Amino acid sequence: MLQEPQTLYKLMILYMLGKVEFPLTKAQISEFILDKGYTNYMTLQESFGDLVDAGMITAETVRNRTNLSLTKEGEDTLNFFEDRIGETIRKEIDAFLQDNKLKLRDEVSITSEYYKATTGEYEAHLVAKEKDIPLLQLTISVPDKESASAICDHWTDKNQEVYQYLVKTLF
Repeated sequence: MLQEPQTLYKLMILYMLGKVEFPLTKAQISEFILDKGYTNYMTLQESFGDLVDAGMITAETVRNRTNLSLTKEGEDTLNFFEDRIGETIRKEIDAFLQDNKLKLRDEVSITSEYYKATTGEYEAHLVAKEKDIPLLQLTISVPDKESASAICDHWTDKNQEVYQYLVKTLF
């Protein structure tokens, strides 16, 4: 087992990212690690920062989510040190990812953001992806920030209905 706990937390993050074919959010990884009681919030945030600084993961923040992805350097590090993560921990991570795979994937595949356009209106940009391939990208112009925010909030719950409606109507 590892001598330094923070190294273990970093390897656990790399392991989780290496086990899925899509990005995971900081919140998703934190849910597992904190719920299992492996460490506290501050230490985990420090681990995320260290991995980004070392170029082992990338972090992309969209609205209020930070999506994390494994880099080639992170993958190489994981391949070299994966055996230093205890078998019990690996099994717990594998079970968590298996049990929550669809939920985890959907949370990062459906994105929305809004911004003020040069015309003075707000635009809500909505995206639905599957395996990192955009299925639908939609930009809606609205007169105010509140409307744009509401559209983005509803996109999370209504994206499948919107997609199905468009496909049915256009085909």
